[in-house]
Amino acid sequence: MPQPRGVKPAGSGAGLTVAVTGPTGEIGKPFIDALERTRDVKKVIGMARRPFDPKSRGWRKVEYRQGDVLDRSTVDDLVEDADVVVHLAFIVLGASDATRDINVEGSRNVFEAAVAAGAKRLVYTSSVAAYGFHDENPRPLTEDVPTRGSEAHPYSAQKAELERVLDDAVSGAKLDTYVFRPCIVAGPEATMLVDAIPYVKINQALPAAARRLLDVMPILRPIIPDPGVPFQLVHHDDVASALKAAVLGKGEPGVYNLAGEGEMTMSDLADALGWYSIPVPDLAVDATAEVVSRIPFLPAEATWVNAARTPVLMSTERARKELGWKPKHAVRETLTQTVAGAREELEPA
Repeated sequence: MPQPRGVKPAGSGAGLTVAVTGPTGEIGKPFIDALERTRDVKKVIGMARRPFDPKSRGWRKVEYRQGDVLDRSTVDDLVEDADVVVHLAFIVLGASDATRDINVEGSRNVFEAAVAAGAKRLVYTSSVAAYGFHDENPRPLTEDVPTRGSEAHPYSAQKAELERVLDDAVSGAKLDTYVFRPCIVAGPEATMLVDAIPYVKINQALPAAARRLLDVMPILRPIIPDPGVPFQLVHHDDVASALKAAVLGKGEPGVYNLAGEGEMTMSDLADALGWYSIPVPDLAVDATAEVVSRIPFLPAEATWVNAARTPVLMSTERARKELGWKPKHAVRETLTQTVAGAREELEPA
């Protein structure tokens, strides 16, 4: 996917204007924080669908616009004067056939608008899920492994499709294209790993007194099934540092895996939450995933069961070598911070 070098030499980022979709998300906020501290970035133009005041975050470089990536004219206006376009907007937990327009067609608008505007660089956050949850995938996954996605997992299927859409959009264009495939993004401001567990959704619906009862009566604590499949985490600040490197034109354009040091299992997550875990044989996990896929009214978040049964471990050697990227947060540290952040969100105001 590497593209021809742009007019501006790599690393010369003085006075950059950066357009960002999805600046208010779990990756977006830490990323904008990083740009705020970067001298070579002069201005950030951010756009998302919900109202947001940059001053509430202490941002001084940010001009915020409320808009939808499905509106091509709005996207064209967003990227018109941008040196670099960063596309982060994507519906994750609610990804389904119903969200395809936003996730795929909205992204297409951003890619094509960046090319039409003559941006020097385009930065896109894909996902490890783009590889798909296939038993025959190599371990660890490297960036040259085909992104096939998994049709049973809409988020995975859409991420894989989007990389093909991106290839088509930038074909022949004179802009540098960076694609990042992070594993599960976590940290104190990215608690989706915890929020996506069905037990947590039930817990959120309980009165505060009932939640406190779970803390003092261990027998009532939930049990998380653990198929023993290892997975990776990456801290949102480490993702932000990789995105910043791309904004500044460091390294070669191309595809980069992102993951923190170490691995974990669902038992580690249970321990961090103070819950219990129980080993689940592969056959039982397959049966559970099959049941999940056949329940029409179950929320899309419940497809996490499918993702938990196949290892998708990535090598990050390319990002370390080409970008000089080195994650500051190991998996266990990131997990601890994520659980602390999730608990803070659950506390009554």
